[in-house]
Amino acid sequence: MYSMKENIYPIEQMLVQRSEREKQNKHMAKCFWFTGLSGSGKSTIARLAERQLFEKGFKVQVLDGDNIRNGMNEDLGFTLEDRAENIRRVAQISRLYIQSGFICICSFISPTMELRQLAKSILGENDYREVYISTSLDVCEKRDVKGLYKKARNGEIKYFTGIDSPFDVPLKADLEIDTDQLTIDESIDLFVEYVLKAVKLN
Repeated sequence: MYSMKENIYPIEQMLVQRSEREKQNKHMAKCFWFTGLSGSGKSTIARLAERQLFEKGFKVQVLDGDNIRNGMNEDLGFTLEDRAENIRRVAQISRLYIQSGFICICSFISPTMELRQLAKSILGENDYREVYISTSLDVCEKRDVKGLYKKARNGEIKYFTGIDSPFDVPLKADLEIDTDQLTIDESIDLFVEYVLKAVKLN
């Protein structure tokens, strides 16, 4: 069978190197991968942290379900196979942002260890930082501002993480933010402090 891959060749040398972009930006590029249940506060923390980092002069971009599943990945559902393809595409986009010198904050449930390992394998160990937004299912259900848990309990939504689809708790996250105990402001401060240390140029 004919494949277009046969006619696609990698660029041997970029005319603008990542190291040059990082030097100009005055910070390293990294991907901070948020994982956690729906309602844990992932996107809220990511968006508000993005604002803070932007105001400090950092090149930063958030990727989450709102700007990915409503566009590029609108063809995907929530089966484990579709989730894997969603994560693969997101990780590849994040890799491009990193090569462009950006801090990339990815906010996705990414419920299994295999999915998170997939993202890490694409991004590379040096560029991937796993951030676990650890919030109990009970608290997430009580927040449930979109009514998703109620619909999942009623069988209106299938493959909903925490209800009829599994979530593997990260065993070795680089940073854990417990939003059961911390306020949003405290959570953002903790994350931003971690980012500033991780992207500091040597």
